[in-house]
Amino acid sequence: MTAALACGTLQRSGAETDARAARLAGGLARLGIEDGDVVAVMLRNVPAFVDLIQGCRLAGAYYCQINWHFKRDEAGYILADCGAKVLFVQPDLLAEIAAAVPSHVKLIIVGADSGEANDFDAWLAAQVPYAGPPRTPRGHMAYTSGTTGRPKGVRRLPLSPEQQALSAQVTKEALGIYPGVRSLLSAPLYHSAPSSFAQQSLLQGELFVLEEKFDAEATLALIERHRIDTVYLVPVMYVRLLRLPPQIRSHYDLSSLSFVASTGSPCAPEVKKAMIDWLGPVIHEAYASSETGYITVMKPQDAARKPGSAGRAVGQARIRILDDAGRELPSGEIGTIYAHQPAYSDFTYHGNEAARRAIEREGLASVGDMGYLDDEGFLYVCDRASDMVISGGVNIYPAEIEHVLITLPGIADCAVVGIPDEEFGEALAAQVVAETGATLDAEAIRRELGLRIAGYKVPRRIDIVAALPRDDNGKVQKRRIRDAYWSGKARRI
Repeated sequence: MTAALACGTLQRSGAETDARAARLAGGLARLGIEDGDVVAVMLRNVPAFVDLIQGCRLAGAYYCQINWHFKRDEAGYILADCGAKVLFVQPDLLAEIAAAVPSHVKLIIVGADSGEANDFDAWLAAQVPYAGPPRTPRGHMAYTSGTTGRPKGVRRLPLSPEQQALSAQVTKEALGIYPGVRSLLSAPLYHSAPSSFAQQSLLQGELFVLEEKFDAEATLALIERHRIDTVYLVPVMYVRLLRLPPQIRSHYDLSSLSFVASTGSPCAPEVKKAMIDWLGPVIHEAYASSETGYITVMKPQDAARKPGSAGRAVGQARIRILDDAGRELPSGEIGTIYAHQPAYSDFTYHGNEAARRAIEREGLASVGDMGYLDDEGFLYVCDRASDMVISGGVNIYPAEIEHVLITLPGIADCAVVGIPDEEFGEALAAQVVAETGATLDAEAIRRELGLRIAGYKVPRRIDIVAALPRDDNGKVQKRRIRDAYWSGKARRI
């Protein structure tokens, strides 16, 4: 049976969720959804998203989650590219993208409360449970962040029985999900890792708590109230939790918590240490991508002696560090990370097999991340190849600088990118966001950085901004930041 669900004031048993999923699968079949088809979902973290995860599984459909921050052209591209036959969307989000929805896509409106036939609650109530032949369970069809070119849809084949067993072990080690777990998620379901966390929590757990939007103190209160075992957080959430006043942090009973899962963006070593000092040895960091799945896990007992590492291979994962010519590099040398995780089935980029072949070497795939392995097999991820800055012939990895910036007083968020420089080709620029009530001074930040990192890594320019173009899951859209600095230049990075 599916896990019980708690979301806001809603409490729903697993049996109720299963019944709703069966009706939803029946409704999808009547809308023409066949085995292997795609259903698009543009929703915030609302209970209907859980209905869709489970209903699409019964219907044998992929659900393609669309970032609800997207504007018309961004959402329209994915809707056209993924081949969705149906779109489930909230009314205010539809207003933004309506002109880009293909004419053949059927619309189901979630939260309209209109009683219309295409209002989700009215539509679902009118459906009868799916009673056709069993269909092949499928998960999400995630779109990559589009570091190079347009975003690409990752379609994964169903798991074999052998892969299911391997996947269960990887899920336990990387995400802390196991039979009977009580889990909490506040990161947005439109992102791949939270979506996977939700799928596994619903399939294996006793209780799944879905937070509509991350709030630091509310997260602590939910852990206490529901006696949560496992929570999914990302580093920017760690920072906000750590900046709660000590009396608030100590007010809540967090003794039930045994596993904190994190992936998507690397965690600054000082931030991870502070979290372990507070919560104990429960902080786990994983390296993964939509294409490769989970490749490494950094366990808390290794964090102190291997600061900055993303951990060692999880399960039967293989990792190689290659140079541009495809030669394997020795430990300690930075190159492109290639990996394969046998716990996952193969994947394609929907409609773009050439791009799929381009990222593979000898059965291993790379998403363009740079890093190295040490002599014990611990992986260190330096940065995306596209984010690396070459200044005066020196390779600089912005993530290293960001790890220091985020620890400085008054800084709530930050990003470092390469900007044009006539002498060195590229120079460094940082954008920083002030904490509420804090006043930042660019020169003071530069001076403090100069005490902590090499001079050539100190950004020449520091801009104080109101907000970064950052997804709720913690990923900064660096391309948008760079574009503003490189606009009008003949050469682009």
